[in-house]
Amino acid sequence: MVEWIISDGFVDYQEALATMEDRVERIAAGEAEELIWLLEHPPLYTAGTSARLEDLTDPGRFPVHEARRGGQYTYHGPGQRVAYVMLDLNRRGRDIRAFVKALEGWVIDTLGEFGLRGEIREGRVGVWVPRPEKAPLPDGTPREDKIAAIGIRLRKWVSFHGISINVEPDLEHFSGIVPCGISDQGVTSLVDLGLPVTIEDLDNALMATFSRAFPDLAQTD
Repeated sequence: MVEWIISDGFVDYQEALATMEDRVERIAAGEAEELIWLLEHPPLYTAGTSARLEDLTDPGRFPVHEARRGGQYTYHGPGQRVAYVMLDLNRRGRDIRAFVKALEGWVIDTLGEFGLRGEIREGRVGVWVPRPEKAPLPDGTPREDKIAAIGIRLRKWVSFHGISINVEPDLEHFSGIVPCGISDQGVTSLVDLGLPVTIEDLDNALMATFSRAFPDLAQTD
């Protein structure tokens, strides 16, 4: 069984880290159920273990937190749904690649609920949306915008951190970083793409598609 928690309001980032770390320890000890935690953060930047200082282009703009997850710099803020995923990979073969692929598939299936085709790219973590209506890059590469980020950490083979999907964040807030170290492509959201989707709509889609990515897991409230 996996528990779902949906938090109202904005959750402080350090509070979220402490909560995840406690839950992960209890899951590993067999004292708590696995958990999917849906929330929003106030505006902030997070630095993953591969973050490069030069990619923080406006360091005084928002608080910067060391995330201790994989990846580089990301933005979190209002209008972006964060799903923290605390699952026990001891039960699933300890296969990190398969786990990340399942997370990508979950995001893609969720976007598909709104008629949007999300795609993955070799060497670029996250989920991308082709933008054929935009002019290609100078070398002829088609334009693509990132709509979802993925970054995880494992402790005792229990995952934490997870995914974030842009519903209607202020996209200009991403300009204070080089998102995930990629400077030649952009960032988008469901609303930016013309889809009248709310956070609640996205939550419903995440719950509806979860079992496709993780078919062995049932849900509890």
